[in-house]
Amino acid sequence: MQRRMPRSRVLTVLVLTLAALFTAPVAQAAPVLLSQGRPVTASSSESAAFPASAAVDGDPGTRWSSGFSDPQSLQVDLGSTQQLSQVVLNWEAAYAKAFTIQASADGATWTSLYSTTTATGGNQTLNVTGSGRYVRLTGTQRATQYGYSLWEFQVYGGGGTTQPGDVLLSYGRSGQASSYQDDGNCPGCLPAKAFDHDPATRWATSATTGWVDPGWITVDLGAPATIHQVVLQWDPAYAVAYQLQVSNDNANWTSIYSTTSGKGFKETLTVNGSGRYVRMYGTARSNGYGYSLWGFDVYGTGGNPTTPPPAPPAPHFPGTLVWSDEFNGAAGANPDPSKWTAETGPGVNNELEYYTNNNNAKQDGRGNLVIQVRREATPGSACPVDPISGSGTCQYTSGRINTAGKFSFTYGHVEANIKVSGTQGLWPAFWLLGANFFSGTPWPNCGEIDIMEHVGKSPNLAYSTIHAPAYNGAGGIGQPYDLGQDVSAGFHRFGLDWDANHMTFYVDGNAFETINRDTVESTRGPWVYDHPFFLILNNAIGGDFPGPPGAGTVLPQDMVIDYVRVYQ
Repeated sequence: MQRRMPRSRVLTVLVLTLAALFTAPVAQAAPVLLSQGRPVTASSSESAAFPASAAVDGDPGTRWSSGFSDPQSLQVDLGSTQQLSQVVLNWEAAYAKAFTIQASADGATWTSLYSTTTATGGNQTLNVTGSGRYVRLTGTQRATQYGYSLWEFQVYGGGGTTQPGDVLLSYGRSGQASSYQDDGNCPGCLPAKAFDHDPATRWATSATTGWVDPGWITVDLGAPATIHQVVLQWDPAYAVAYQLQVSNDNANWTSIYSTTSGKGFKETLTVNGSGRYVRMYGTARSNGYGYSLWGFDVYGTGGNPTTPPPAPPAPHFPGTLVWSDEFNGAAGANPDPSKWTAETGPGVNNELEYYTNNNNAKQDGRGNLVIQVRREATPGSACPVDPISGSGTCQYTSGRINTAGKFSFTYGHVEANIKVSGTQGLWPAFWLLGANFFSGTPWPNCGEIDIMEHVGKSPNLAYSTIHAPAYNGAGGIGQPYDLGQDVSAGFHRFGLDWDANHMTFYVDGNAFETINRDTVESTRGPWVYDHPFFLILNNAIGGDFPGPPGAGTVLPQDMVIDYVRVYQ
């Protein structure tokens, strides 16, 4: 959860074949969250503490709860008729076994979008097709004696209007800007980085000359074009006031969009204009910095477009097993070298262990891999000072193994059955790192998906978190799952469902957290998870997240892995 800079100590040079990072252009606009903060009504509320508005406030810690009878309904007004693509329900324990989702243009005549009599609660992501200004959930059979209760009721769709034949015109095109940044804080943040369709690279105005108004960036579409949509993915240095302008000569400009209340993050804008050049012209900055865009995407017809690489294929859950390790080797055997590589050297994040070349990672002959942390000094190694011994020589050894260069994947279901270590200062983890890390893409630009982290100081909690350039370390997106008992007391299945639009994390088959792409892009920053990732298992001691070992630390400590499986 607080991992800052994973640096490999792999001794063998790893040559990775990278799959596409990019999303293919489509005529349909990317869906956006339409319901958050919109007017909402309900058939009833249990009390004033659980109002209907709590289901659309974007706060997963507040909820709507109905009266204890059937039927009950919750209705949101989107403000205008929108094309609808998805409804996400985050149920509290009082969920609906039978319910319908309906849409209406006028609030009087309703069309069914979804219906079920066998729902099981939890987080439900429902793909729908239809349109409407009003969207209504009606529960007709409660799963408990209580009412219906939703932490969040999210409706997705809209996202601006594209027309048949519209494509992404700006990908790979050249650009100009009022200035650009190229220093240690933002190396190579050139105008072209806004048009590369890589969510982990960005353009920024210069720190020395460009943190002024106005600031602008222009894309050359290569030929005259008709423009119907512009998508801006802002860094926190965004424009409060700006115009979108078009030109045929890069000198005389016509405004096709203007605002003085830009909200930053992801803005999907319906426009209508023509020209070879499109410019974002900012006149008021959101803060003391400049202007910065992760993405500046222009959709329409004409121009001289280049087609981005195709998107990875969508997975089907639960999917087919495509890779696994059951750890059925002989007692004392190393992890399968055709699947795993040992990372060696001191840990990162102020950890205190030295990772050995599989001296601490052995199969036990009973179908498990054991990664053991033990107290033993590694002469000649340098670690942060151990608070117990006072030495800066690494005083502990452990294991960290990964599948880089041997197996990586994009999307699917991944699961491991693990008995974690558990004592003061311990930090076992099962996680994914972007495969482009070893080809030169730094962390956190490569992306990181922590399926499971556990720290001895919080014995009942397992953490699942994602990290990207705009949100990482302590600012990563995620939440812990409280098992109600010490996680280290037994084996638990830690899993992830991952596709282009969401990640859902599981413990023992219970879906406890869903992170939606549009919510991330609309509130935190770019989604950087549409490319291959590899697997990592490690058992750390000390570091920024768990804190140091102390008098209560018991060693050695074993992290025991029964299996790791990937389905697509």
